[in-house]
Amino acid sequence: MRPREFDHDDVLRIAFDQFWRKGVRGSSLSDIARDAGVQRGSLYNAFGSKEALFLQAYERYADDYLLALQKALGAGSLRKRLTTFFDLTITNFRSGTPSRGCPTTRGLMELGAVEGEGLDEEARRAFAKLISRITALVQDTLSAGAERGEFSGNPAAAALHIITVTRGLGVLERAYGDEPQLRKIAAHTIDLVLGKKGG
Repeated sequence: MRPREFDHDDVLRIAFDQFWRKGVRGSSLSDIARDAGVQRGSLYNAFGSKEALFLQAYERYADDYLLALQKALGAGSLRKRLTTFFDLTITNFRSGTPSRGCPTTRGLMELGAVEGEGLDEEARRAFAKLISRITALVQDTLSAGAERGEFSGNPAAAALHIITVTRGLGVLERAYGDEPQLRKIAAHTIDLVLGKKGG
């Protein structure tokens, strides 16, 4: 077997950056190959299709993002953990110039209604898996906070509420690009879940 002509992780990183900025429909294997300094045919041989390349790149992103969220939720009071979680979420949406938005929300908008149009069921499952894993992280954080006496609500319901708000933040970021508004909504959500600070 011939050795790979490129660094797999490097190609996934470059590809995901394009998918995040342009969407899957707006990205081409030719552009990705050019930016990665590899032959377009090499990408086809390694991944099979643009959609398959996207899925591998998205899964790599998802794993990295989950590690960052675990760190954000890992230290301080429950309020501090949730504040850091929202900070990371909003910073992620706002990264890039212009801002790239939420890659999961963007990907969900590219799911095809019928086979052959847009991303498929495998992509939908990948998006749902990441959202479920994030929800579980937040739920575990709330459960631990409850054990410390910092939270008296239902961890599962509150986690789902928080994750639903983050999805809405992703949409509002695309519509308005107003970071202070996003941070105000995040702070209000934390107050709703935990009660107002000092209250």
